[in-house]
Amino acid sequence: MVRSNVGSSTGKRAAGEVRILPVAVSGEIRAGESLGATLLAAARSLGLRFQDGDILVVKHKVVSKAEGALVALDEIRPSPASQAWARRYGLDARVRELAVRESRRIVRRKRRVLITETKHGFICANSGVDVSNVDGGRHAVLLPADPDRSAARLRRELKKQLGIEIAVIVSDSFGRPWREGLTEVAIGVAGMRPLVDYRGRRDPHGYSLHATVDAVADELACAAGLVCGKLTRTPACIIRGYKYDREGHRGDGGARELIRPAKNDLFR
Repeated sequence: MVRSNVGSSTGKRAAGEVRILPVAVSGEIRAGESLGATLLAAARSLGLRFQDGDILVVKHKVVSKAEGALVALDEIRPSPASQAWARRYGLDARVRELAVRESRRIVRRKRRVLITETKHGFICANSGVDVSNVDGGRHAVLLPADPDRSAARLRRELKKQLGIEIAVIVSDSFGRPWREGLTEVAIGVAGMRPLVDYRGRRDPHGYSLHATVDAVADELACAAGLVCGKLTRTPACIIRGYKYDREGHRGDGGARELIRPAKNDLFR
């Protein structure tokens, strides 16, 4: 069992220490399967026990698989535009067709890259449609229809089984403008505030902060991504020790708060 610790190397917990505990799962997640029960069983097999205040970060693909958000590529009939694009760049026309169908609008299309705005409001490549880590290329996995609702459902299921309060983050890997490489982002959040607003607070030197709002849900998703990895069959991590602002049972909130409104976006 791997533990990623920030803090003391002794057995005592240091102030501010955060632990990240990987939850590996054997076998594939199937449509209709109880994801909560599967993750609980996997955690227990590793000797892990959830604690009050834990944060469960789970990769969206297992959420999508459990919800049946899979599409058989053989059933997709690409449009002439998708076929022409795929021929030009040696891509799969069916995946390109799905990406267009799942989009609200095309943001940028150049060379081999298709950037879209999804129906959720996310800006990402190919509307989040992915074929990796699915079943070898027969199916594509879509983003959950409502990732915040998926996170809330999983949180309720775990609370019912455990009787404790935990937060849930559903994560995915996104690229970023002007920077190479992918990082994890939170696309679904339940049980915690995804943003921490420091505006109006004073730093140790007495300066009043004016613009600092931290996307803590994204930061936690990235931290979990370092431990979960991409090829290790570890679709979830427990983050322990981070003191988050709880949402309680308030109905609103979630990862949708992380989407910048168009009126505040200098690039739209």
